Amino acid sequence: MATRILLLTQWFDPEPTFKGLVFARELVRQGFEVEVLTGFPNYPGGKVYPGYCIKWLQREVIDGVQVTRVPLYPNHDQSAIKRVLNYASFAASSLVYGLFMARRPDVIYAYHPPLTVGITASLIRLLRHIPVVYDIQDMWPDTLRATGMLNNVRALNVVSAVCQWVYRRVDHIVVLSPGFKRLLMQRGVSEAKVEVIYNWADEAALAAPQGQLPEVFPRADQFRIMFAGNMGKAQALNAVLQAAELLQARGLRVCWVMLGGGVEVDRLKQRAAELQLRNVVFLPPVPMSEVGTLLNAADALLVHLRKDPLFQITIPSKTQAYMTVGKPLLMAVDGDAADLVIQSGGGVVAESENAEALAIAAEAMAALSSSQLKEMGRKAQDYYREHLSLPVGAARFGVIFKALASSRKSNC
Repeated sequence: MATRILLLTQWFDPEPTFKGLVFARELVRQGFEVEVLTGFPNYPGGKVYPGYCIKWLQREVIDGVQVTRVPLYPNHDQSAIKRVLNYASFAASSLVYGLFMARRPDVIYAYHPPLTVGITASLIRLLRHIPVVYDIQDMWPDTLRATGMLNNVRALNVVSAVCQWVYRRVDHIVVLSPGFKRLLMQRGVSEAKVEVIYNWADEAALAAPQGQLPEVFPRADQFRIMFAGNMGKAQALNAVLQAAELLQARGLRVCWVMLGGGVEVDRLKQRAAELQLRNVVFLPPVPMSEVGTLLNAADALLVHLRKDPLFQITIPSKTQAYMTVGKPLLMAVDGDAADLVIQSGGGVVAESENAEALAIAAEAMAALSSSQLKEMGRKAQDYYREHLSLPVGAARFGVIFKALASSRKSNC
């Protein structure tokens, strides 16, 4: 009989998520029987998506994957109370379903964040004796502190204590970077319990891009470095504007293309206008199906985060997307993400939040020949296929699932 996996995740397609339908489909292709336990789609806007309405239970089968949706309080605004209600409501309804209604799986896969999903998975494990694989995408409470979502020391200590409780109870932990693993080991988690499995990109969407370039997209005689994604506090994109100012003063042909939305966009636009930057272009967000067209039109692709101990052990998801399309990376994130680019040979590394270093790196890349840039992009793409791709990552998950399922059955 096929090994049954229950994927417990608050967010699932059509919501944007790293381990959504693409992951579930790949597990089915590998021979697993998969049920997804999730909420009604409302992220990131906090409103239920068209075509859905919240009710006690909704089941559908998508490409061989059974998707079960349970109710939650839809919200994703800045209100801490409403955000807690959002997390807690899904945790409660998924716990009831997991304990009393779900067909018994062989293994539970739990996706973090939020931490409440880990609590639910741990309680189901405790009461139904089902092994749990816990996939940590954000290191709490570190992320809450670094992003400013939570600053109360007592509250952060409570979150830390709950995290430790979950870590002790799950059977296996998967993290997205070596730094995450080191941090967990420092916090008392056994090395044997933790495995690094890098995230992958939306390969299908990036391989068949749609849409056209906007008229304001810079000309081909400029060296176009694109940043694609959220523009928030964590991205610290002031440094990019400062680098643009330096390069403009030097009369260099580097142009920065800023694609996406976020809380900092308006302020960054205003600052660029104040500096009279002619070498910075802002583009609005586009659907994932069109992102590949824009990435392919750039000469290099930028990753940037502010200096922070947490971000030194983080690998931003855009890294994998950039490598997938075979473009050189300008990596301005210290730590594990920079190591990944160095190992691949697929780009240039610059110090985070250092405008001069960013300008020097951009100038160096602009001076490369087209063949050198193409070779750099090829190395990035090859490294992605060999180490980071969906088949590689999902196969490693499959090994873990089968081992836990086999161990549980032998102990029954």
